[in-house]
Amino acid sequence: MFKKIASDALGLSDIGRIIGPEDYDKTDADDYVRNEDDEKIYFLIKTKADEYCFTNLALIHVDGENATSSKQTLKRYPYSQHNISNVFLETAGRIDLDIEIKFSLGNQHFSIDVHKDEIEKLKDLYKALLYISEITHENSLVLDMAEKSLDKAASVLQNTRSTEQTISEQYKDITEFGFSWMKSTRDKYHVKDFGDVFEKYINN
Repeated sequence: MFKKIASDALGLSDIGRIIGPEDYDKTDADDYVRNEDDEKIYFLIKTKADEYCFTNLALIHVDGENATSSKQTLKRYPYSQHNISNVFLETAGRIDLDIEIKFSLGNQHFSIDVHKDEIEKLKDLYKALLYISEITHENSLVLDMAEKSLDKAASVLQNTRSTEQTISEQYKDITEFGFSWMKSTRDKYHVKDFGDVFEKYINN
């Protein structure tokens, strides 16, 4: 107990270790993976108090109060709802014990310390998160352009001189087409599953 209190006071409890696939079933986060939806763990960092579980669909954060408490809060951040951005990797100095990966998920900011001898593995996570952030940024630009294109088409229709019946029919046609087009565009550019990215950078 004294060792736990001492490490918590010194901040050592915040230095995480990367858990290998063979030990995923020994973690708390593993219990909350949605295997029914083909969710799969690709990277897991465990500190004395917290677990950061990166799956193909979301970040599962098992948030412990501190190293001496058994109380935990489960937080889930689907990538489709919380875009990844501001990804940074801070390497260790000569006397540092840890390296640090930082990123944002929507408006939530994360800063995770990992033991410096795990640098090569953490580089893989850094590359995966950075690539996901690039994909979601580009996709958001495409979706924004698509929505503006529909708004422009609707504006042009409103300014055409036609009979009320013709305008009504045209509006119905463009609405039906717009809904179908935006749905197919969103399905293509609003990615929910990034398993292929994790496979590329982590399971290589």
